[in-house]
Amino acid sequence: MSTRLQNHGRLIDRSARLEFNWNGKRLQGFKGDTLASALLANGEMLVGRSFKYHRPRGIVAAGPEEPNALVGLGQGGKYEPNQRATTTELFNGLTAKSQNHWPSLEFDVGGVNRVMTRFFPAGFYYKTFMAPSFAWKHVFEPVIRKAAGLGAAPDPEERDADRYEYFYAHCDVLVVGGGIAGLAAALQAGKSGAKVLVLEQENHFGGRAPVDGVTVEGKPAQEWIDATVAALESMDNVTVRTRTMGAGVYDHGYALGYERLSDHAPEVAGPRHRLWRIRAKRILTATGAIERPLSFAGNDVPGVMLAGAVRDYMVNHGVSVGDRVVVATNNDDAYRTAIALKDAGLDVPAVIDARSTATGALVEKARAMGIRVETGTAISSVYGNKKVTSVGLCKQSGEGTKTDELECDAVAMSGGWSPVVHLWSHCGGKLNWDTEMAMFRPDPSRPPMGADGEGFVLVAGTANGHLDAADAIADGHAVGAQAATEAGFDAKDSAAPVAVSEAEGPIHAVWSMPQGQNKKLQMKTFLDYQNDVKVSDVRLAAQEGYESVEHTKRYTTLGMATDQGKLSNINGLAVLADSLNAEIPQVGTTTFRPPYHPISMGAIAGEARGSLFKVLRQTPIHEWTDKNGGFWEPVADWRRPYCYQQAGESVKEAVSREILQTRNSVSILDASTLGKIIVKGPDAGKFLDMLYTNMMSTLKVGRCRYGLMCSENGFLSDDGVVARLDEDTFLCHTTSGGSDRIHAWMEEWLQTEWWDWKVYTANVTEQYAQIGIVGPNARKVLEKMGTDMDLSAEALPFMAFADGEIAGIKARPYRISFSGELSYEVAVPAAQGQAFWDAALAAGKEFGITPYGTEALHVMRAEKGFIMIGDETDGTVIPQDLGLNWAISKKKEDFLGKRAQQRPHMVDPKRWRLVGLETEDPAVVIPDGAYAVDGTTRANGVKNMIGRITSTYYSPTLDRSIAMGLVEDGPERMGDTIMFARTDGTTINAKIVDPVFLDKEGARQNV
Repeated sequence: MSTRLQNHGRLIDRSARLEFNWNGKRLQGFKGDTLASALLANGEMLVGRSFKYHRPRGIVAAGPEEPNALVGLGQGGKYEPNQRATTTELFNGLTAKSQNHWPSLEFDVGGVNRVMTRFFPAGFYYKTFMAPSFAWKHVFEPVIRKAAGLGAAPDPEERDADRYEYFYAHCDVLVVGGGIAGLAAALQAGKSGAKVLVLEQENHFGGRAPVDGVTVEGKPAQEWIDATVAALESMDNVTVRTRTMGAGVYDHGYALGYERLSDHAPEVAGPRHRLWRIRAKRILTATGAIERPLSFAGNDVPGVMLAGAVRDYMVNHGVSVGDRVVVATNNDDAYRTAIALKDAGLDVPAVIDARSTATGALVEKARAMGIRVETGTAISSVYGNKKVTSVGLCKQSGEGTKTDELECDAVAMSGGWSPVVHLWSHCGGKLNWDTEMAMFRPDPSRPPMGADGEGFVLVAGTANGHLDAADAIADGHAVGAQAATEAGFDAKDSAAPVAVSEAEGPIHAVWSMPQGQNKKLQMKTFLDYQNDVKVSDVRLAAQEGYESVEHTKRYTTLGMATDQGKLSNINGLAVLADSLNAEIPQVGTTTFRPPYHPISMGAIAGEARGSLFKVLRQTPIHEWTDKNGGFWEPVADWRRPYCYQQAGESVKEAVSREILQTRNSVSILDASTLGKIIVKGPDAGKFLDMLYTNMMSTLKVGRCRYGLMCSENGFLSDDGVVARLDEDTFLCHTTSGGSDRIHAWMEEWLQTEWWDWKVYTANVTEQYAQIGIVGPNARKVLEKMGTDMDLSAEALPFMAFADGEIAGIKARPYRISFSGELSYEVAVPAAQGQAFWDAALAAGKEFGITPYGTEALHVMRAEKGFIMIGDETDGTVIPQDLGLNWAISKKKEDFLGKRAQQRPHMVDPKRWRLVGLETEDPAVVIPDGAYAVDGTTRANGVKNMIGRITSTYYSPTLDRSIAMGLVEDGPERMGDTIMFARTDGTTINAKIVDPVFLDKEGARQNV
């Protein structure tokens, strides 16, 4: 059984003993342990159950490639499912539990699935659950949903107790990986003066070199590693981070880093995880390689592990995975594990080498130590249920007939090494198949391409296919200099560090053990441990016509588990190629997608949670409104007052009071939420002519013009008033919810289509408060406040603006109106918005001035027949539908949406068009969104619809209900009565009228 050794463990501190809880058992480990090493040290080989068959599963690996040891970590608000024990650092008080079993890990009822294996082959879910039809909803689906997933989801009532954050970084060279190649690359780039960022996912540097006994510059690798890290940390231009994984590479030199700040020390204050958002001129990946398992029957029994992981646990953590360990391999590297085990005083019954001959230096050293080496031999089967008891041997060239049996309690297997090419591939880097080394490695002639047409990702060391330490460190040194040069720096010419490790003989590609593995053994040979995908499943997929590796992946679920196929994909691909009698390069690979290793949802969200989940935007008048009866409603990211309730007043009564006060005297409106976008430059007028349906370039300085914006498809997108501030500067007002969207829309066109136009934009929405003084007495209020401007109708006519001071505050009053009344929308600096508001209330007191909210605004605009984006529009409406033909220029050659509006559907005379509607009973308000029907019924039993309501209100000004709607042939049917359907089956009769219900001539606004 696995146990703690007394004379090993370079990473653990035996003086710092830690207690942790595993499935309710109190166990002990040391500082420097991972949860996986601590479990093994306590003899806990069984750590979970597989997804489909609920087979017993043990630890296989020692890093993020681990497919089995997924645990539920923490409790309450700290609970997180599916955490890898191999990457979880042990801390005092850690609580973990195994997953995917009931009632216990040792006795799992779901294990009955194992005897049903023959009935659950690949793709069985595509072939079953089809009849009887009613059973899907009531039987199959509930069972499947309950079985889905591994760990239990966190309690929705328990809020995540941790904090997370983003960090933005810019550098010249980003180095991902802190092994000897990555460190050599970082040192070379750092010496050039380039700004370098180094990310290492572990809490220590060096990778496998210290474990494998590598020497650098004649010294143990660890000494060179410590000296190099110290040198890097002493450079002002170099930043070094441990516990930080390179999660993904994206276009234009953008990369993500995932830093685990306090997972190892939860008592530390501050954020738990940090998501690094990095821009780099060159990204250098030195991410090493992952050892592949071998495909033999029973290779999933707890105690069967990767040979490199067995060596890691022993050297790094002082843990033996067994007293008698059989080593199975097709390459020389696994002999390092056999030698290390023998040196530690453990028994190695044999090295089972599938190669016909093995004569390398490591092989001969093992033989000299008395280790039995069986060449041309395979493991026919592993015996045992919850732990290994013995292995059967057979000829590698045969079908699996057992020739011998060895007692053992662990198996260390090695099927070769696969470079970690994920980051290289995330952004389109291509791979070549190296037949001699039996691996995919990056193709330097086909790198991920940047916007400049050059590759921006480089690969170094083992990730580049250099498995020998000497080649790896030399490659890192050279590629580090290359990255610095390509980033624009003068790399120093220096000799590469010299590393030495035992020479290795050639690998022999072994994808099935034995080579002619019979079908019975294939059904017990696992490729994807977590999803229970077997060799027989992949061969069945090929037999059933799934020749594409992507199709096979989905049919079998190979590589679709949380490890993303890190251990299974190459073996599965090779089995598929063999089944199709094809070469591996012909079959290809599946797509590598970020993140490389699962990252927490908290890190993705960062600080965007609770009140910061969607930041509430507030105008300068927000606090005053909140204290003075404001009845809030959400408007995009803002909160705006629906109305201002007074004591004892209902919402409806408040709205009516505000409307009548505005119509009869004066009111005040907080319109600060309106979007305000500066468009500036010699080509600004030409640019706006393309964005708006009407002409903006002819607008005179000091004047305003109402404009419409359409999408490329011709549909109305936004509207607003444009003011020309000077010859090269315009201010575009947008709807409250449209400022960010329209600004992004402007920038998209400038950056992708009209990049050579001299135009610059700035969203200044929050830089100004905009206060509407509205009503017949509006001018009197402003004059009483004191101003250096002439606000008369002659000096400041409708659709004009002026600059000056009002109440001692720098102000710009616009003569624009959304209510149909005399109106001044006054823009002042945001910091002085409240002061202006207070001054206006004081000056308007004698006129009974009152604030009004969005509902009064909406009713008054509807009384005037003004459209509202989002009410009269829904993404399918064009300006012509709303009678806004006058706002579409006939002089311009083009504007966004013009050609789309000429399509047959857009000019169809049967399109629904805008009309006003008055109910027969003035007191009845038509329900919002109600459909107009003509009394006929379609073949499907649905009433035939000829229109719909877009806006509907009760107007206190007119003392009746009013509505606006889109109706078929509406403008040609003035005076006709049509019906609107209610949900209770009854109808409401309404007469089609002009959509302008009040002051069609505009006399009120022009006084």
